[in-house]
Amino acid sequence: MTRAVVIGAGNVATHLAMSLSQKVEIVQIYSRHKENAQSLASKISVTPAITDCVSEIVTDADVYIVSVKDDAVAAVVNGVANDSGLWVHTSGSVPMSVFAERKKRYGVLYPLQTFSKDVAVNMAEVPFFVEGNDADVVEEITALAELMSPVVSKADSQQRKRIHAAAVVACNFTNHLWAIAENILKDGGYELDVLMPLLKVTLEKAREISPTDGQTGPARRGDVGIMLEHIKLLDTDTADIYRLLSRSIMKQYGITEQLL
Repeated sequence: MTRAVVIGAGNVATHLAMSLSQKVEIVQIYSRHKENAQSLASKISVTPAITDCVSEIVTDADVYIVSVKDDAVAAVVNGVANDSGLWVHTSGSVPMSVFAERKKRYGVLYPLQTFSKDVAVNMAEVPFFVEGNDADVVEEITALAELMSPVVSKADSQQRKRIHAAAVVACNFTNHLWAIAENILKDGGYELDVLMPLLKVTLEKAREISPTDGQTGPARRGDVGIMLEHIKLLDTDTADIYRLLSRSIMKQYGITEQLL
């Protein structure tokens, strides 16, 4: 059985480790944060948690999965002496070249999904994007990804960065807008649940006819009067976001926006 080390114990590392634990032997979990490492190790009963120093990571594993903050990847890679194992990171925007001149076999295992530790995800539905420093490494990383999901594609560092940027807009920004919407509703005595049917149909339309063709609302119609009434309800920061997005929508559809 493949012996793997998971470096990191955050949201992504947790889901990858739990998914892989039945398919590979995870010999260590490393994290600078003791509680996180121990919590993940307890979910994978035979796995020791390493928290003191990156140099304590074993040097004879087959695979090293680096799932830490983007700006910490290089430091972790430099801290482990193994040069024969397969090294992958899970970042959307860190280039594969972070491993160059540091490791011999390396690449990227990027899961395109939003992860929270305590929220279940069906990993079989998660798209994985892989990259490797040669064709054999790509095959190895693909095989590793396919232990978790049948949806595996190749993407180089530039392609993956573009995918990640799109994901940030579609997921992280949209989630923030939901949080804003929730606050607007709460000020009127309502909960976010009232929007759930609307959100469901909006996503279905995006899949069926594309977001461009499915756009509706006052900005799409150029209904400046309604938009100005909405802006009166909002605090300054939220009003600025409302204006910015409304202007972007109107520009996309060739609608004048001088009055907004």
